[in-house]
Amino acid sequence: MLKPSLQLRLGQQLTMTPQLQQAIRLLQLTALDLQAQIRETLESNVMLEAEEETDDSLEVPLSEVRTGNLDSDPGSYEGAGDETDGRDGLITDATDAEQMADNCDWDEGPTAAVNETASGSGEDYDQDLSDPAGKTLQDHLLWQLEMTRLDPRKAALGRAVIDAITDDGYLRDSLEDICAVVRPQFPEVEVDEAEVVVMLVQAFDPPGVAARSLGECLALQLQQLAPDTPCLALAICIAREHLELVANGQMTLLRRHLRASDEDLETAIAMVRTCNPRPGGAIHASEPEYIVPDVFVYRGDHGWQVDLNPSALPRIRVNEQYAGLLTRGADCAPLRTQLQEARWLLRSLEIRNETLLKVGRAIVQRQVAFFEQGEESMEPMVLRDIAEAVEMHESTISRVTTGKYMHTPRGVLEFRFFFSSHVPGTGGSELSSTAVRAKIRKLVAAEDPRTPLSDARLAELLSEGGAQVARRTVAKYREAMHISTSTERKRIPR
Repeated sequence: MLKPSLQLRLGQQLTMTPQLQQAIRLLQLTALDLQAQIRETLESNVMLEAEEETDDSLEVPLSEVRTGNLDSDPGSYEGAGDETDGRDGLITDATDAEQMADNCDWDEGPTAAVNETASGSGEDYDQDLSDPAGKTLQDHLLWQLEMTRLDPRKAALGRAVIDAITDDGYLRDSLEDICAVVRPQFPEVEVDEAEVVVMLVQAFDPPGVAARSLGECLALQLQQLAPDTPCLALAICIAREHLELVANGQMTLLRRHLRASDEDLETAIAMVRTCNPRPGGAIHASEPEYIVPDVFVYRGDHGWQVDLNPSALPRIRVNEQYAGLLTRGADCAPLRTQLQEARWLLRSLEIRNETLLKVGRAIVQRQVAFFEQGEESMEPMVLRDIAEAVEMHESTISRVTTGKYMHTPRGVLEFRFFFSSHVPGTGGSELSSTAVRAKIRKLVAAEDPRTPLSDARLAELLSEGGAQVARRTVAKYREAMHISTSTERKRIPR
């Protein structure tokens, strides 16, 4: 019979301390996410404060403006009190302030509000370089509808038609449903009137909008061309009635139906393929995504240099004034905890910057040929290579290289861009898949349009150039770069 007992055992195990967890979490954040995290921490931890600019110059880093750190301490101005209100001493007396208030026209509306926000009185002012308009496809069409002089009934039908258009630009609702939306306001509306308004909206920008099928969408775009365009009528007929035959590759049956020559048929199909099947995709309301480079790469006197981006680094410090007021009493226990967390955060940021700089320098050191000659000279490199060079684990390198960018003379590139698989070459050497893709792109760009290179021929040319690549590998790389097959490239006129 089993009896309960107590036993003592000695053992060792690895545990994730809170400091280590915080350092790993900060390491995988992007520059913008890190700034957002720092702003949240500044609001919750009183022992942290943002470093202010001590330089008297007028140049202010963008990071300081975006984080709202300017003029955060009203008492930092000299002679703060009755003689100044913190705006560079423009008002030196209370009487002057009253006279200015009497002379101001407070009914000017938006101008006063904008000036008040720009002067720093707004609490949540955040400078954004994006366009706040954010117009959608419906907004773009409604603007064109307002520019067209229509009677109230047709204007109501036009708004109903535009509301029924999808983001791709297609009209999915029937004319009866559109009329049903307008009939509470105009009971006498008919389907024929809705059809006329639909044709009017189809003439709006972008071309092909408000179409009810793919064939109608392509035909509307073709009708925008000049009437004397060769094979235009044939292309419109193919778009409206014979798209299925083109998709299935039944050219013999298509030629029999249209009774057209091979040259005219090829020209008409090429015109159809130049149309956009999703016209609404050209207009979207998504805000632009900004990329903040974490490091700068440039050629110095002693080779290629890598430096951290100072504007992407958070400028925070421990509030020494608050820290000096702490005592050992029980009332200050929460503040001592916040002080310890603040010091942990500063140390984690130092580790992040050191790791980021070390990994960036290791990548640039192995890819010097790329910076000097281009993608065709890219060296094969995997995460293990950088992990061994900086003496870190591969998981740490994966966190560092995800969502991090470097500003180079060849553009803003992600750290991940420099990692590629190995491709065997002649004489036991190895090439990177990025270099092979660049060579394929170069060969396709220099080919004869009348006799484009097939995948097998591309594989032969790459083998002659020192890269042992199979035909299926060439096809995989070509599809990844969105390059058409040799047959399709021959059809497209250049």
